Amino acid sequence: MRVPTIVSQHTGAFLGRATPVAYAPKHMFVLGIDPGLAVCGYAVVEKTAAGERAITAGVVRTDRDQPVASRLAELHRDLGAIVQEQEPDVMAIEQVFTNRNLMTAISVGRASGVALLVAAQAGIPVYEYTPSAVKAAVAGYGKATKDQIRYIVASRLKLRARPEPADAADALAIALCHLQGGVGRQHLEQAGRAK
Repeated sequence: MRVPTIVSQHTGAFLGRATPVAYAPKHMFVLGIDPGLAVCGYAVVEKTAAGERAITAGVVRTDRDQPVASRLAELHRDLGAIVQEQEPDVMAIEQVFTNRNLMTAISVGRASGVALLVAAQAGIPVYEYTPSAVKAAVAGYGKATKDQIRYIVASRLKLRARPEPADAADALAIALCHLQGGVGRQHLEQAGRAK
């Protein structure tokens, strides 16, 4: 069983009124998704008091020769199995951005929709991040190269080698982005709902 975020009421020393305070859970499992129809990257990163740890990372591949509907069903089934097995607390997904290649943008949008559906069916909150926000959070620079991101991800997670393939490395970076910046936003939202 996962440890939930605890929200308490205390009297603020300076405000003299009750102020909600969100305490970080002892553990948080984030499922990072780098959406794609041909190759969809996924990663689960655990956040503990001791730091971050990669639990799993990989890709879901679909056969380009199959009909799109069959490929989407396969992606749904495989991502659903990952969610069921790993039981993440949240999903962090790379936001679909406009691409010069319209077909690629449509394909990524479809895969993103499937991932969002899987999260909704499992009752998992979803947080979306632009590619530049992920790069800025992980590397400190919004235009970092894929190789720089892979190097930093490997270093932060104390991996023996740079993660492969690139889609799995991107999914790890997306999860780290959420743990670095999105967790604070998540706790504020939870504190607001607890009122």
